[in-house]
Amino acid sequence: MPVWVRGAEEAWLSGPLFRSQKLAITALGNSASTGTQGIEGEIAYFESFDALVAAPDAQIKGKIVFVDHKMQPTQDGSGYGYYGRGRFTGPNVAAKKGAIAIVIRSIGTDNHRNPHTGVTNFEAGVKPIPAGAISNPDADQLVRLWRRPMPARSDAPPLIKMKLILTPQNLGTKQSGNVIADVPGRDPTASPVIIACHLDSWDLGTGAIDDAAGCGIITAAATHVMSAGQPRRTIRILWAGAEEVGVFGGKAYFDAHGKEKHAVALESDFGADRVWRVDFKLPDSAKALSDRIAAAVMPFGVVRGKQPASGGADIGALVQAGVPAIDLAQDGTRYFDIHHTPDDTLDKVDPAQLRQNVVVWTAVLAILANSSDTELP
Repeated sequence: MPVWVRGAEEAWLSGPLFRSQKLAITALGNSASTGTQGIEGEIAYFESFDALVAAPDAQIKGKIVFVDHKMQPTQDGSGYGYYGRGRFTGPNVAAKKGAIAIVIRSIGTDNHRNPHTGVTNFEAGVKPIPAGAISNPDADQLVRLWRRPMPARSDAPPLIKMKLILTPQNLGTKQSGNVIADVPGRDPTASPVIIACHLDSWDLGTGAIDDAAGCGIITAAATHVMSAGQPRRTIRILWAGAEEVGVFGGKAYFDAHGKEKHAVALESDFGADRVWRVDFKLPDSAKALSDRIAAAVMPFGVVRGKQPASGGADIGALVQAGVPAIDLAQDGTRYFDIHHTPDDTLDKVDPAQLRQNVVVWTAVLAILANSSDTELP
């Protein structure tokens, strides 16, 4: 895996109508460095990622881009893909248009002065630029200052400038790893059920919800099934490494085991709050099996979804290759308050909701691990 480490992280706003305003900022993974002296530039403001994409290069060249895209909480976390574009590809777009740096509103739904980090990537041939995220309260302040009227003078200086210091480093390619464990099934001819989580986390917090909780949930469920007696199918537990920085663990598993037969794949990587919906992407022969699973989890407040399961990042290559999948969707209403911030700590895990996850996962895993070949080939 490529290893990137953060360094100094500081930013200030300055302008003709206010004194210097310090910002709570963090670098995005794969950000370039400003150098220890930092850089200063006029801000080019964009209300959304789409506005940045549509802007002419002349509006951006030589400036520090700011992308303002206030994410709203949803139970299913569906806003992450839409708002996350500002982080996923915003720096690449800004770099290609000649920006000297980019700062985005954090991809998060909280109002704390905790910026949210996360990975960004630059296309081959695009020179990386410094890229950071500021906390939502600081983004609100920047927007307020941006919208204040300019002084009525033709020679007025730019409304807002930013001084930015980010000094991350790339340390080259280092070794990571996956941890894999099997609960052996009693039928060696039956294809295994694979359940996954990821071991790594972003460095600002401890990774309690992203994704230690997921690893705890799937491992506890496998332990409960094993304690009840040897299942028919092997349960394979994948604790994937290096997910946050590019799904390197999931890809490595697929490279090593992708040609093996897997009965079904599931992943827990959305925090520790309760499971509220189950989605399926199973063969037609498994209709009775999915009905049985839906009935088993209904007493725990889990409804049946109408969309096909999509799997998770670490099992994504397996699902794309045709492995059946089940999603046990967790309540994500507060997930992006904490995601990739210093607040990702153990006290954010609600024990009652965590137990509900384990109960639901155990019920589903017990059915899958003892399913017949006519239900799951």
